[in-house]
Amino acid sequence: MSAIHDIPVNNLSGEPSSLGEHRGKAVLVVNVASKCGLTPQYEGLQKLHETYADRGFTVVGFPCNQFLEQEPGSADEIQEFCSVNYGVTFPLYEKIEVNGDGRHAIYEELTATVDADGEAGDITWNFEKFLLSPDGEVAGRFRPQTEPDDDALVSAIEELLPA
Repeated sequence: MSAIHDIPVNNLSGEPSSLGEHRGKAVLVVNVASKCGLTPQYEGLQKLHETYADRGFTVVGFPCNQFLEQEPGSADEIQEFCSVNYGVTFPLYEKIEVNGDGRHAIYEELTATVDADGEAGDITWNFEKFLLSPDGEVAGRFRPQTEPDDDALVSAIEELLPA
């Protein structure tokens, strides 16, 4: 099992947690923001979550305020925004940094992964997506402009799930 499952992180309520609570599931990890041009992707992410949850899949969101301060809200404000505006039911974790000296350990692991163009490194913007296999290995990296219903993303998810 991958070490990424064992890295401690708080959930949005501030309670200790880890991605280990999703061990055995395919997981789409996304750095999210409430005041971004890509924020409407929440709708598609929620649809993915609902479509594949019964087959062992979940989306998880990590709010991040590093890109033009597009996630300024408190945990309560983030939860309310996501719930009221997009009906988000997938798990949200604490606001973290995904780049720089304060980069969270989960993103230290994730940013080492290359995308379809062979590029690794820093997160480029809000809504960058990482697909984890049920054993916690990174199975794909999708840049922010990749919509949740993108054929390549959906195919990669389906490949990890039982029929």
